[in-house]
Amino acid sequence: MQLADILSSLFPVGHEVAQAGGLVTGWGRLDHQTRIDLIGIIDKTYPGVDEAIALAAHVLSVARRPDRSPLLFLVDSGSQRMSRRDELLGLSEALAHLAKALWQAERVGHRTVGLLYGGSAAGAFIATALACGSLVALPTAWPEVMDLPSMARVTKLPLATLKEKAETTPVFAPGLDNLLATGAIAKVWDPAASLNTQLAALLAKPVSNDLRAQLGADRGGRPKAAMIAAEVERLALLHG
Repeated sequence: MQLADILSSLFPVGHEVAQAGGLVTGWGRLDHQTRIDLIGIIDKTYPGVDEAIALAAHVLSVARRPDRSPLLFLVDSGSQRMSRRDELLGLSEALAHLAKALWQAERVGHRTVGLLYGGSAAGAFIATALACGSLVALPTAWPEVMDLPSMARVTKLPLATLKEKAETTPVFAPGLDNLLATGAIAKVWDPAASLNTQLAALLAKPVSNDLRAQLGADRGGRPKAAMIAAEVERLALLHG
């Protein structure tokens, strides 16, 4: 689906969206009463310091409002922009600031939902889609925390070894099916059905604990995740 089609399906009642420099901001109406704030990275843009700060500023402006409107984050990006300028200006800190802004919005009552409809990778994926309280995707999505050639360079393992591991271990592997198996993506939406209806159904569910570890365990992508999460919680309670 193209962005215009996605917006029309999400907000048939109406929306107002501005696009500039690979970023999108605005709002849409889930229905005649419910406003959804909208931000996003589009057109395979590689976000750098400037983009991360601009997005974080928009998220924080939403977080300051008392109306508790949900925030939808559309994602179709490259990885973070690893230019010399961005690295010297503190790209990792800017991306961390964006992720913390999303956490703050969620903390004060603005539901944050990521909708991954294109690509995303590495720090850009972690600080946007994965930093939202809920993450859903369309079948066209192609997420990767790290592609296998890059992983081979970092780990010094042969690419063939990593490809073999990726076939049976989702945490090693890029792609929508693998991120779904790990629980990072809660659900893949049906593009042939109303996205408005699917978003409304998601927002109608009450906010609960982070279920990603349990989803990963249930789907076989993270068989140890639930056990480890339970042990961490037990130790935290034990040590106060």
